Amino acid sequence: MSAPLSIVILAAGKGTRMYSALPKVLHRIGGQTMLERVIDTALSLKPQHISVVIGHCKDAVRDTVRRDVAWVEQTEQLGTGHALKTALPQLPADGRTLVLYGDVPLIDAATLQTLLDAAGDEVGLLTDVLADPTGYGRIVRQDGRVVAIVEEKDADAAQKAITETNTGILVLPNRHLSGWLAQLNSNNAQGEYYLTDLIALANAQGVAVHPVQVAASYLAAGVNNKQQLAALERIFQRNQAQALLKAGLTLRDPERFDLRGSLKHGQDVEIDVNVVIEGDNELGDGVRIGANCVIKNAIIGAGSVIEPFSHLENCRIGRDARIGPYARLRPQADIGDEAHIGNFVEVKNSTIGHGSKANHLTYIGDAEIGRGSNIGAGTITCNYDGVNKHRTVIGDEVRIGSGTMLVAPVSVGDRATTGAGSTITRNCPADKLTVARSRQTVIEGWVRPEKPKK
Repeated sequence: MSAPLSIVILAAGKGTRMYSALPKVLHRIGGQTMLERVIDTALSLKPQHISVVIGHCKDAVRDTVRRDVAWVEQTEQLGTGHALKTALPQLPADGRTLVLYGDVPLIDAATLQTLLDAAGDEVGLLTDVLADPTGYGRIVRQDGRVVAIVEEKDADAAQKAITETNTGILVLPNRHLSGWLAQLNSNNAQGEYYLTDLIALANAQGVAVHPVQVAASYLAAGVNNKQQLAALERIFQRNQAQALLKAGLTLRDPERFDLRGSLKHGQDVEIDVNVVIEGDNELGDGVRIGANCVIKNAIIGAGSVIEPFSHLENCRIGRDARIGPYARLRPQADIGDEAHIGNFVEVKNSTIGHGSKANHLTYIGDAEIGRGSNIGAGTITCNYDGVNKHRTVIGDEVRIGSGTMLVAPVSVGDRATTGAGSTITRNCPADKLTVARSRQTVIEGWVRPEKPKK
């Protein structure tokens, strides 16, 4: 049986080089904060305990990141060794502790499990080999054994020539932690307590250090500025796109596709360029998404087509429907099978029945529309009185004339028709034509006001 696992995530830094009022660990990759990504990866390892060390903008970090962790405040940022020491009271005397970082967002569970397996009940160290190791702590070996880590500012010329670098990710035996952390000092170029000094202390006590080289540098890459953030975003998106392609999704250009959440898809699904998908989404067989669409928390039935420049959020679309171009489906829009929502049509908190159509320049809010109805261009459901929202109910096979204002609450019966330009304030009976517009009048003798000529 493996030793109990605790995880400490260091996330107290300000991130000065981000040039942002937002704490560094709250910047996002793939639609999720970096810290949330690290915590979710940590949770997948099923540890007994997770502590997150916070400092700068601690309240904002806690309020944003909703995860079941213990928050530990580091009142002074005196280095990584000091940060871990701050979390020491949270850790049991036995077992082992995995140290992670809130600004290393793409570390994966497989890499960490490999490190844990290699470490056993001793020390595990994740390393990387870089063509240009400038700025990174160097791994110093003797006869193949890791004996120390030397930070860039403290390294001599020979040590700076080493290309094996420290990622900062460690596995440490809890039985030694208290004693090792008590021995740390700040006699270095930074004047900080380095967690890396624990490697030399482990060697001094005969505790073996087991290095594991990361499979790809990006997995252990930290974010210190917006350039690095953008670079990791592209790597993350490229990896997601490749996984989707492998699973049978057609992406017209994988380099122009962003997934900021999850996507389930059927067979023969096609997505054009510059599509952004957020939240949790499901696309049925044969769905086609046009260019420049934003899809968030949507379920789209088989055979439906989303034309370019459409924006869908928290909605459901049935089978063989057609949406857009330039359509907007807002939360709780429920579009039936074979329905059409056309260009510059907005739907919110409404149900559109099987085969019904609203093809042009229309707002449908807080409405229920039956089967086979047609909503003419320029129709508005006037659902808001300034305080409360009211519903409009339109039956089956209704024809709403262009430019109709439906002042809710109001209902239109099955197979009814409204004349173009009507303002409907009372219920319309089934199978009847309702016209509600003022008589056209010409005012004789009227003179249009004009501005004085200059």
